[in-house]
Amino acid sequence: MRHYDFLVIGSGVAGLSFALRAAEHGRVAVVTKKESAESNTNYAQGGIAAVTSEHDSTERHVADTLDAGAGLCDEEVVRIVVEEGPERVRELIEMGAAFTRQNGEGSPLHLGREGGHSADRIVHAADATGREVERALLSKTRANDSIDLLEYHFAVDLITEHHLGQHVSRVRPDVHCHTTNPPVATGDGVAMAYRAKARVSNMEFVQFHPTALYHPEGDSFLISEAVRGEGGKLFNQGGERFMFDYDERAELAPRDIVARAIDDQLKKRGEDHVWLDISHEPPAEVEEHFPTIREKLDGLGIDMTSDPIPVVPAAHYQCGGVQTDRVGRTSIDGLFACGEVACTGLHGANRLASNSLLEALVFARRALDPAVAYAERHDVPDGIPEWDASGTARPDERVLISHNRSELKRVMSNYVGIVRSDLRLERAQRRTRLLYEETEDFYRRSTVSSGLCELRNMIAVAYLIVKSARMRRESRGLHYTLDHPEPREAERRPTLA
Repeated sequence: MRHYDFLVIGSGVAGLSFALRAAEHGRVAVVTKKESAESNTNYAQGGIAAVTSEHDSTERHVADTLDAGAGLCDEEVVRIVVEEGPERVRELIEMGAAFTRQNGEGSPLHLGREGGHSADRIVHAADATGREVERALLSKTRANDSIDLLEYHFAVDLITEHHLGQHVSRVRPDVHCHTTNPPVATGDGVAMAYRAKARVSNMEFVQFHPTALYHPEGDSFLISEAVRGEGGKLFNQGGERFMFDYDERAELAPRDIVARAIDDQLKKRGEDHVWLDISHEPPAEVEEHFPTIREKLDGLGIDMTSDPIPVVPAAHYQCGGVQTDRVGRTSIDGLFACGEVACTGLHGANRLASNSLLEALVFARRALDPAVAYAERHDVPDGIPEWDASGTARPDERVLISHNRSELKRVMSNYVGIVRSDLRLERAQRRTRLLYEETEDFYRRSTVSSGLCELRNMIAVAYLIVKSARMRRESRGLHYTLDHPEPREAERRPTLA
């Protein structure tokens, strides 16, 4: 049994940012189930949305975020994040994060533009921003003697008074076939928090990135929003540029609109992908702005300076999550959440591009003071039980794990995708219930493994998405249903589980 003042589960930008600050106040453990750099942060291509130019303003960034969020953003939270974001970016630069400059070191930051933004405000490191941010934070983390970085450790459940046979008194009053996420992203944080009875909110709002590479050897590879921001155009396989038929902003419309437009084209035309073309832009500029994407495509025989890129929408980001207040506190006392696991109120029904890293940085800082205060007031309780594996055995039929995982992905892709309906959601709920019962029975009888724990968590998150989607009797933001195709004012509220 190891004792720490702060336990951080996850090694993305939110977890590492918090850990570095908390290390000034006590011992910190950062738990990550793979290598420490393997996180969603590391795969973020686009950048960090922040007002750093005199040609931009806080009010414009706030307005863009509210517009993308389709009426469900918490405006106070939006203002907090937008106003505090630039200082968090400056801190990253001081830590050694090397962002792209206009004319080399010492010159102003090069600012990109992405869908839904009315100004150039995307701070980036070419097209591999997440990797650069992760590198800078990990370097500082590894050098800090107050932080233990525990790689290849799997968090199974959150321990509360319930596990000690006590009444839980300290509760505060207040997956898909095409995905851009790495294999480690299986919803573990949301699932653990839900099993511990934390409040979970807005899980129906799953963001599909409009442009994931469509290629048998390019699964999970994202073609950054910045490609459209730099002039990339979308065409169907008939050579028709179609986005103006859906929105006057065309390719620079918010992600939910672009993803639904592509989905509509694929269904109407019976095609399996559309084309994203930036070959009309100067080759040198394309190579300079997108070296990571260019290298990946070159390896697949696609030259993005002369050839269009085959793309499809793919499950990308969970806008809902564990509900928090304005300093990252969840409904369970002592449990804080920030990053993609959290639902802070910033994103509403649809995340504005590149607001995710910004949110993680801001809330990691805001959670520090209340977390330190909590740690100073509370000791670790006695009587925490050791792990008890009695009555379990190594499973003989691991195929059940892979089979149920594949079936879950098919159910979510077929019934809970970009376009939904009452019938599809009802079918999804029945099937996920059966998968849950089979998997829980298997879990109770078997010694644990990462694959089995991940499957449990994926089923829990899928259930929450379906349950939340069935509760919302309208279309709003990322949730579009054929049976209720328009937004309704009476439904303009968070969905709570």
